[in-house]
Amino acid sequence: MRLVGPRFPLGKPNWPASIPRPPVTRRTGVDYETEWARNYGSRLARAVIVDDVLRPVLHLIASPTVHGEDRLAGLEPPAIFVANHHSHLDTSLLLTSLPERFRHKAVVAAAADYFFTTRAKGAVSALAIGAIPMERTKVGRRSADLAAGLLADGWNLIMFPEGGRSPDGWGRAFRGGAAYLALRCGRPVVPLYLEGTGRLWKRGKRWPKVAAKGEGVHLVFGAPLWPEEGEDARRLGARVEQTVGALADEWSTDWWSARRRAAAGTTPALTGPAAGAWRRAWALDADASSRSGRRAWP
Repeated sequence: MRLVGPRFPLGKPNWPASIPRPPVTRRTGVDYETEWARNYGSRLARAVIVDDVLRPVLHLIASPTVHGEDRLAGLEPPAIFVANHHSHLDTSLLLTSLPERFRHKAVVAAAADYFFTTRAKGAVSALAIGAIPMERTKVGRRSADLAAGLLADGWNLIMFPEGGRSPDGWGRAFRGGAAYLALRCGRPVVPLYLEGTGRLWKRGKRWPKVAAKGEGVHLVFGAPLWPEEGEDARRLGARVEQTVGALADEWSTDWWSARRRAAAGTTPALTGPAAGAWRRAWALDADASSRSGRRAWP
């Protein structure tokens, strides 16, 4: 026996088979419209949020220290800022640590399937941190065109090429979105290394913990990387990932030793040893407990 639901007007009307259905208009995910978040009023509100709310809170929780800001001397906006990604603290930390000439005209490439799942969540993300929806798994045309258009209009772009937070404390291979945009727009990539954010707010934890005295987080700026003649997105992306790895090595050891390993092509990878979970965890603990000498995978 076939069950028949209520008919129109109590139920849904039938759609004539001969008439094509209109396209469904989506207002979430990658289709969320963020242009309103870049008008004057929204930018003024975001400046207050970033400078007068996020910065004091982060200094209280994370006690951040910025290194290498002098490497940005002479660099004019716009630029693409790229960093490793371990924690929900990363975006706010990076945004509030940018020099003022970059900070107040910056947008964050945020995962469309996380920050823009609802219109309310998208609105908060777009207003508070200038988030724009980006696809994680590929360089979608809509996302790429939006990011390229903003770079052309003088907006700085913050990206996390790993596509998500680290699941085990080690990094993940970088994806090519930042390199593609750098080549397409002719703008530099500024590599950064974030240290300690995963320690304060691990993946899976609901709230961050306050850094103990002397155990605050660190942000290390690298020198801007410009696309070279004949370089494609794959090669530029590999160079960006290697440079972030060299910044991590510089922080863990010293500048001279890290430079020598970078020149020899022996910089330890951000992704850690290709081994089982227990061995990766052991290597991570060993690395964190020793801040001198070259890192060696067990």
